Amino acid sequence: MKRNYKLLLLVLLLAFASCSFTSKKFEDPNKDKLIVQLVTYLLDETHFNPQDINDDFSLEMFDEYLEQLDPLKRYFYASDIEEFEKYKTELDDQIKAYDLSFFNLTYERYVQRLAESKEIYKEVLENPFDFSIDEDFSTDYDDLAYVTTKKDLKERWRHQLKFSTIANYDDLISQQNREDKLVEETNSEDKKTDSPKKSLAEIEKEARDITLKSLDELYEYMEDRQRKDLLSVYINVIVREYDPHTAYYEPEDKERFDADISGNFEGIGARLQKKMDVITIMEVIAGGPAWRQKELEVGDQILKVKQEDEEEALNVVGMRTSEAVKFIKGPKGTDVTLTVKKVDGSIQDITITRDVVEMGETYAKSSTVIKDGKKFGIIDLPRFYVDFDDVNNRNAASDVKIEIERLKAEGIEGLVLDLRNNGGGSLQTVVDMAGFFIKEGPVVQVKTSGEPKEVLMDRDRSIVWDGPLVILVNEFSASASEILAAAMQDYKRAIIIGSDQTFGKGTVQTVVDLNRMVRNNTSGDVGALKMTIQKFYRINGGSNQLEGVKSDVVIPNRYSYIDIGEKNEENPLPWSQIEPAQYDVWDSYFDYDTTIAKSKERMANNEQLKLIDENAKWVKKIRDKELFSLNYDDYRASLDVSEKEAKRFEELSKYQTNLTFNSLSQELKLIEKDSVLREKRERWHASLSKDVYIEEALNVLNDLKMTYGIKTKVATSVKN
Repeated sequence: MKRNYKLLLLVLLLAFASCSFTSKKFEDPNKDKLIVQLVTYLLDETHFNPQDINDDFSLEMFDEYLEQLDPLKRYFYASDIEEFEKYKTELDDQIKAYDLSFFNLTYERYVQRLAESKEIYKEVLENPFDFSIDEDFSTDYDDLAYVTTKKDLKERWRHQLKFSTIANYDDLISQQNREDKLVEETNSEDKKTDSPKKSLAEIEKEARDITLKSLDELYEYMEDRQRKDLLSVYINVIVREYDPHTAYYEPEDKERFDADISGNFEGIGARLQKKMDVITIMEVIAGGPAWRQKELEVGDQILKVKQEDEEEALNVVGMRTSEAVKFIKGPKGTDVTLTVKKVDGSIQDITITRDVVEMGETYAKSSTVIKDGKKFGIIDLPRFYVDFDDVNNRNAASDVKIEIERLKAEGIEGLVLDLRNNGGGSLQTVVDMAGFFIKEGPVVQVKTSGEPKEVLMDRDRSIVWDGPLVILVNEFSASASEILAAAMQDYKRAIIIGSDQTFGKGTVQTVVDLNRMVRNNTSGDVGALKMTIQKFYRINGGSNQLEGVKSDVVIPNRYSYIDIGEKNEENPLPWSQIEPAQYDVWDSYFDYDTTIAKSKERMANNEQLKLIDENAKWVKKIRDKELFSLNYDDYRASLDVSEKEAKRFEELSKYQTNLTFNSLSQELKLIEKDSVLREKRERWHASLSKDVYIEEALNVLNDLKMTYGIKTKVATSVKN
């Protein structure tokens, strides 16, 4: 069920901090100091870019820690901050001395203010909100000052809770209007027995009750947490000053890089990661329940989770990812409803029936298509997978090689490798895969701080595919995807089509079990540290870090104007450059420059892409809005305008390329016996037939094929 457009931040306003805690006394101060000691030692000795823990470090850490504790500035008073600021330039000294005095002070004060706030929000929500007065609400919390009195604090809560409640109020009014319309359309005698229509006062009361219940549930969750959770927040503020991919994991999370609710159990089939206090969809596993349901997308933010046997949804904003996963996964056949904030800012309820997640669709798959009388091949690669327990088992490189050979047997004249939304994976599979398209040579350079660079080479002179090659990327193509795209671009072996640039993650991380560093440990499990230890560099010497891979042909998409990628993370490592490797540009007769120029001209005149670009700008406008009216008439009018604007872009989903995609002959035999596989391929092919990016990739392949013939004739003429 899609809710009123831009029902923004209803649940986000109920977020308090990254974690929440009970007021248990310090359980083991020696263990806390040991964790700080181990973490800081490893960072100093092993991190790619060790930091000077000095006063500047202390100042940055101080601000970030307070933002983690009180992002909406509705717990602490100005007097609390004044007391905390005595430590503002002393945190570096405390870290070096493994002194947790500042942490202990803020923990005790936080628990106190949290308890006080519970009484405040209950008191505020006892009184009706007047949605007829002119009043605005800003979501720009950075400009807020800390309050000085309890009266001011109560007013801040009132303001924020009114914004939460007006969304509920609008939702209830819209629901009643829909029900009234349905009754009118039925035109039956049942109209006479309908329950009385709710008054606006009754609706306002119900809206407040919904807000109250959400807060009560969140506080119940918060009160079950322990002091160690806040210590984890504190330590993570320290380590995130190094770079955004360095993190401390509590014992129960030390096996996780990010939450994966896919694999060998029953769930929805999605990969999650916590970003800025919100659980975000990083990948929808092909073939899984969410993939089949078709509504959940990469970039969606999960705000609430509702079980099929419960009336109310649970707010998961602020929860650790591992905790949220427990509510999202569940037995096969049961329903879970996710309240998500979409990329365009709208709020949507998505109900998914849990099932056993099938991992087969995460593997490479291929298809053929006829374009202008020529047959082309497409390989979709969701990730660079490998079985680390058995390196001889199937992996992305071996699977792609098989698909290429099968496509060649089908007589293709060009190949599209689709790396969109591919977040990376095994480094060795990238090196092996790059070798399929070049004779031999360097693929990527790896640098460890203080050590000579290492050049990873393809030493196999055989070439699996020497024809026209296009690689599709977007903002979510990261790490290993960027390595392959960059190498093919530097060799001038392929044309890169997609977003302005890829994600821009040019670093590699390792996870260290801290317990292995402690002899005769009597403190119990001390967790693990994930940290950045290396940087990747292109063979031309430039880093993929921050800048990613710039597409040869830039095609707009819905994320074009949204802040996505490494450069928008906190404290990313800088871009840098080293000496290029020795390599020779691909020796072929394909005219890449002419082909790219023709594609750019075609893009400039493509009406579908113009509409996509307009939609992307509109999405950016919606997401950047910070001021909202708390007058209901104005609030509703703003929603109406947004909904009207949104209808302009409904045509995007109706686009068709008139291309027909087909499974390969080997797969057709399997499809005859496997109806599930048939459904998967039919859905994939239908999606490809509506994909303007695939369409342009095929146009580029066609142009490359044409330039080959022209340049071959020219070369032959010169030789004669």
